[in-house]
Amino acid sequence: MYRTHHCNELRKSDAGSTATLIGWVNTKRDHHGVIFIDIRDREGVTQCVFRPEESAEAAELSHSLRSEDVIQVTGKVDERPEIDGQSTVNDAIETGEIEIVASELKVLNKAEVLPFQLDKELSNEDLRMKHRYLDLRRPRMTTNLRARHAITKAIRDSLDEAGFLEIETPILSKSTPEGARDFLVPSRLNPGKFYALPQAPQQYKQLLMVAGVERYFQIARCFRDEDLRADRQPEFTQVDIEASFVEAEDIYSLVETLLASVFKAARGVDVPTPFERLDYRDAMDKYGSDKPERRIGMEIVDFTDTFASSGFKVFSGTIEKGGHVRAINAKGFAKVTTGQVKRLEETAKEAGAGGLAYIKVEGGEWKSPIVKFFTDEEKAALTERLGVEEGDLILFGCDQWRTVCEVLGRLRIEVAEMENLYEGHEDKLDFLWVVDFPLLDYDDEEGKWNAVHHPFTRPKTDDMDKLEDESKWGEIRAEAYDVVLNGNELGGGSLRIHEGDLQAKMFRVLGIDDEEQAANFGHILGAFSFGAPPHGGIALGLDRLVMLACKEDSIREVIAFPKNNRGVDLMSASPADVDFKQLRELYVKSTVEDKPKQQG
Repeated sequence: MYRTHHCNELRKSDAGSTATLIGWVNTKRDHHGVIFIDIRDREGVTQCVFRPEESAEAAELSHSLRSEDVIQVTGKVDERPEIDGQSTVNDAIETGEIEIVASELKVLNKAEVLPFQLDKELSNEDLRMKHRYLDLRRPRMTTNLRARHAITKAIRDSLDEAGFLEIETPILSKSTPEGARDFLVPSRLNPGKFYALPQAPQQYKQLLMVAGVERYFQIARCFRDEDLRADRQPEFTQVDIEASFVEAEDIYSLVETLLASVFKAARGVDVPTPFERLDYRDAMDKYGSDKPERRIGMEIVDFTDTFASSGFKVFSGTIEKGGHVRAINAKGFAKVTTGQVKRLEETAKEAGAGGLAYIKVEGGEWKSPIVKFFTDEEKAALTERLGVEEGDLILFGCDQWRTVCEVLGRLRIEVAEMENLYEGHEDKLDFLWVVDFPLLDYDDEEGKWNAVHHPFTRPKTDDMDKLEDESKWGEIRAEAYDVVLNGNELGGGSLRIHEGDLQAKMFRVLGIDDEEQAANFGHILGAFSFGAPPHGGIALGLDRLVMLACKEDSIREVIAFPKNNRGVDLMSASPADVDFKQLRELYVKSTVEDKPKQQG
């Protein structure tokens, strides 16, 4: 037996007993020849004392120990003594009232000098990723992995109690043209043909509803070969849920109960339910985002009517062309620096604006080149509706509806980060549902309509007849819903199309002709012809959910072995070249040309 107790188990009541612990050397201290070793395992830390008079051999061996050596210690459990009338109890750890007076020490494995210290935060993420097995030893990371386990268990327990069956769907599937780019897997047994790794189990879970399963869930691994952003992984985990004979309200109630159980397990907090519902249009109008961050204030205010006849032609001219003029008030931010203004301008342009108009309110004056074009009535309207005061910064958006919303939405978040407006709100949990999304969105570059969510999303019953009139396709609302927490989308779902003729019509709207439908979606269209039940569901991003529950800023902090922001696993050096023989067996040939070696 390696141990009698783990390193966070012994207490004052165990004094006088003999215990054996095993773990890593956390810290080592030499006090005039008496060696103190904090031994650490997954559960915590216990102090061990090595005195020559107790065991000369163990004391001698303890001198050679260094951080992260794996050791086994046997000794007597003692209460920590007083020294010179001062208590030596360590209230920072749960075993702080006791120590092990060592009688035996075994070194099970020596550790080389570490590439970084485990008791300090490290800004070099590549170094952390290269030695991830060491990074995961840090208490913060261990805590995150524990939280992920607790959250996943709470999800399973909640869905099991609601009558859902956990069912696995295939990882090797078929590539379909909708959605993001697939990861492809060549088939050795079927030369020239390819599997695709699933972007989501969407079609399979709908087919399970046709099969009569009624209530399905899966902690599903998903894969998308997309261009990487700072916090996006090529492989990720989602909580996939589908149910038959449900309406949207049933999904809301189910997910609210599930999320309440998650945050109870992860943080020990009670989440109030039901969550507020916010129409998609209202979310964009007020916050400039379909995943609104409402803790920071700065609601967007519409001034289109105010500036319709303005002498400032940039505003009035845009309004004449059907555009909008809106603004936000960054309270107390007139102190903005030149560098910050430049960053705000860049943010506005990245979101689609041609530039950025703003006004500083300083020293009783409105400072901006555009103010001279404003009438007293226009200034009064801004003052009243934005609550303008000394020290404020007014930021404008002037463009078509969506662009104006997105520009000001991005500016809200940028100002909040610059001003640290999240401070004091870290523990607030602002859950809400965003509902009534548009079903379709026209892509000017491609010259076609795309599904806002996916092609299996059901149109609202009241808008169903608009499918017959292309001029009204942009007005069709979807039976779709997203659940949002603190400006982060936790998941999205919808009621699904379950009729074959309606699904075929939806495909045609998206430019998928009958031949392509038969080739790529014949299985699901065929299934719908055999009595498919009404059904709907949702998928929650498990990585993001755990990240928020753990108060982390990146999903990489809650994934055991993530890729970096270039999609590379630095620890195992993947992706990597493969042997020519492997490619030949798969009937695959790389067209990448080797870079010429430099002559040195």
